[in-house]
Order: sequence, then C-alpha cells, then structure tokens
Amino acid sequence: MKKTILSVEDGVGLRRLIRMTLEYMGFHVLEAADGEEGLSMVREHRPDLVLMDVRMPGISGLTASAVMRSDPELSSIPIVMLTAAGATSDIAAGMASGAKAYLVKPFQPVELIEVVTRLIEEADPAFAALPGIEY
Repeated sequence: MKKTILSVEDGVGLRRLIRMTLEYMGFHVLEAADGEEGLSMVREHRPDLVLMDVRMPGISGLTASAVMRSDPELSSIPIVMLTAAGATSDIAAGMASGAKAYLVKPFQPVELIEVVTRLIEEADPAFAALPGIEY
C-alpha cells in the first residue's frame, strides 16, 4: 500500500525536490505552503508522515507540530522537522514540539529517504521499503 507524506514547506523549489524524491521512491506526496494549510491537510488526509518546515509565514512548524501532538486523532503521525535552523537550541525546540526527527537544510535527498523510510517502518512494521534500494 502506498504511503502518503505531507510536505509543509513555504519554499516552492524545495517542495518540488521533496515531492520528486519521495514520489520516485514510491510515496504519494501532498503539499502545503504554510502551517495553517498543513494542519488543514493533516486533518483532511491523515498522512502517514509529515515533513514540517519550522519557519513559515503564519503558523510556524513548531506550533503546527505542537497542535498535532495535542490532538489525539493526529498525535501518532510522525513529524520530521526540516529547517535551516541548526543550533542545538533549535533542534531541542523541534524535538520538544513533538518531532520524531530533525533535518537541517541543506540536506541530501538520501538523508530524507532514510529518515522517512525509518519512521514509516517504525509506525507500520508491515511497510516494506522498495526491494533492491538501500536506504
């Protein structure tokens, strides 16, 4: 069964790169341009994982993540923070908001694939990554 990833990122180019990378790996990718749209899409589509930029117009990724964690219907969805903010305090804030992982921009597509695959496998042990692909 195809897993759905929601990419919440205000940068059009990065959203495109994320979508292309994950679609190539067989994932279905939804996109949101800010935290408010991201929360709306999470509620509507219940993705298997959310990639969340931290700094966005309107609702920040940290706030959106905390909102998801406080909602029993959304709290089990893994969140990966994607941000240029790589200081120890930034990472700690991202993890405290409920993220399962934190990737600092710029990141390599293989890093994204590894993190997404690992978290989806943890959430759904029946998920089998594409055969012949090393993560």
